[in-house]
Amino acid sequence: MPRLRPNLFGVPFGLAGLAACWSAAGAVVPVPSAVASVLWAVTALVWLVVLVPYAGQVLRERRLGAELTDPTFGPFTAVPVMLVMLLSGALAAWSRPAGVAVFAVGLVLTVLVGGYLTGQWIISDLQLAQWHPGYFLPTVGGGLIAANVAARLGLDRLAPVMLGYGVVCWLVLGSIILARLFTQPTLPLKLRPTLAIELAPPAVAGNAWFAMHGDLADQVGAMIAGYGLLMLLVQLRLVPVFRQVPFGPGSWAYAFSYLQAVTLTLHWLAAERVPGRVPLTWLAVVVATGGVVLLVAFTARGLVRGTFPPREPVEEPASTARVEVVARA
Repeated sequence: MPRLRPNLFGVPFGLAGLAACWSAAGAVVPVPSAVASVLWAVTALVWLVVLVPYAGQVLRERRLGAELTDPTFGPFTAVPVMLVMLLSGALAAWSRPAGVAVFAVGLVLTVLVGGYLTGQWIISDLQLAQWHPGYFLPTVGGGLIAANVAARLGLDRLAPVMLGYGVVCWLVLGSIILARLFTQPTLPLKLRPTLAIELAPPAVAGNAWFAMHGDLADQVGAMIAGYGLLMLLVQLRLVPVFRQVPFGPGSWAYAFSYLQAVTLTLHWLAAERVPGRVPLTWLAVVVATGGVVLLVAFTARGLVRGTFPPREPVEEPASTARVEVVARA
């Protein structure tokens, strides 16, 4: 069995982004609510399909500590608990008490993982070249997603607390990550899709701001959108870089970030009552859905061919290795 890595949770994370996009479209066009509901259900199913074998392998090999402290994959360990928060928002549409309870669990786990990883980064001997945009996920992504869901659940005091949590972490980590990208060698090939995550903080922050204040445009939202525009232009410049990367689990890094940007665009279309916003909304969700369908098709092909996830040999436990050495001797 291939070694499973936490970046596999990028698959349900991307599907959650598509579900959120369809949910936001409902504020502009008469979209059947069943579409978003089905997408959230598929997201929950895929989350479980990834979680069960991943958690089983990690526990069986007793490598939870190694997963959390891994300088490459460690930040992705926050994604499965962030998904709990996202799914709780969908669950609240059916039962608010259940949604709030699930959100509380996801929030606590997200903050605990974020706190542990932040402490780990402080005490570990991390080199600047080891940083990548995935380091935004545990605290920046976790805080901003928590603010969004809390606002939609009516937790008006908690939402700004988590917005501040996410924004301050964005300012701190963003300076480190951009310094790394500006001054250090180019990211390794398979990590280059994480450059798409640079678009996520302004997009997720903008969506959280709209969730907190309704579809009302204001100066703060416009400021966030301004930085988002810069990061969107950066993504266009990086297209030739992305085209060099072979498809793999890391390719799903594009999905959530870009879909959050589409969702933010839909909120602005509604807030500004842009002429032609109805056809523009349909165009946006169709293109977004097509992009995810393409990722799903490549993933399915990889599963059939046995190349997704990549075949990384699982290391044998140290005790087993010692027994074999003694036997050979």
